Amino acid sequence: MKKAAATLPLDALRETFGDRLQENVLLANYTTAHVGGPADALLPVHTALELEHAVVKLWELAVPFFILGSGSNVLASDSGYRGVVVVNRARNHKIDLHHEPPTLWAEAGANIGTLARQAALRGLSGLEWAATVPGTLGGAIFGNAGAHGGDMAGNLLLAEILHPLHGKEEWPVERMQYAYRSSALKRISPQQRPVILTARLILDHGDSAAILAQMDEFTKRRRSTQPPGASMGSMFKNPSGDYAGRLIEATGLKGHRIGGAEISAVHANFFINDAQATASDIGALIALARRKVMDQFGTRLELEVELVGDWPALKDQED
Repeated sequence: MKKAAATLPLDALRETFGDRLQENVLLANYTTAHVGGPADALLPVHTALELEHAVVKLWELAVPFFILGSGSNVLASDSGYRGVVVVNRARNHKIDLHHEPPTLWAEAGANIGTLARQAALRGLSGLEWAATVPGTLGGAIFGNAGAHGGDMAGNLLLAEILHPLHGKEEWPVERMQYAYRSSALKRISPQQRPVILTARLILDHGDSAAILAQMDEFTKRRRSTQPPGASMGSMFKNPSGDYAGRLIEATGLKGHRIGGAEISAVHANFFINDAQATASDIGALIALARRKVMDQFGTRLELEVELVGDWPALKDQED
């Protein structure tokens, strides 16, 4: 297994985080696609306060880091990550029914689908779209996650942000400058990017049984249209007025395999690890799909997933 980079101040990290710091950890064990090489170090945090303290210290030590939630929507390279992967397990949440409109506060590591169910059980609507979303609240805010006609831009009231220069700030939804699967945070370079600590979502009153029934219907629809198996979720953003899956399927790539990775025969915008795929196998499929779609339709497919680690060829395509 690859040794930690020589420039990483491991002694200072060990002194700061003690036994919580894990070294040379395989990212394949922490991602939903089950691919990814070793990170130099991995640090789990269990509260927003722990996350804040960890990030401040990593900034002080000038150590590169990446915040990992559920492990969906990310593609970690076979070479791993040169820095610290902070695994956000801060999942506390509170529902406020005493003010109008009702709101839900949660830490960024909370599962967005679980939050949606908790709200529904209390007769609160607005998060039905999130019932089938596998990621965390932080990831949903960062990428403006959405499904079934809803998205985070329609629910976020404000987010508590830790800024590398200004400390803790409250960002109202307008400051996120949301666009389709994008936000102001996502458009900031990782070296200067603020970190989401907590957020408050705005909800509405409804009938619990009706809300849960709608969520169950969304879940059934997802199961019938999206493939099972190890994947990152949707690979590409849908181009304006079209669908990435339709374009890839039209090139004849549906079901195409490279190594242990396959462009799903169920939905061509899902790339499946079904036979011990490497991250490079998936990367090769990404490059192939992009090239074919560009050649045949003149459309540039933009990744929805975040690339973690060393991906020079794919990142050149993104730029």
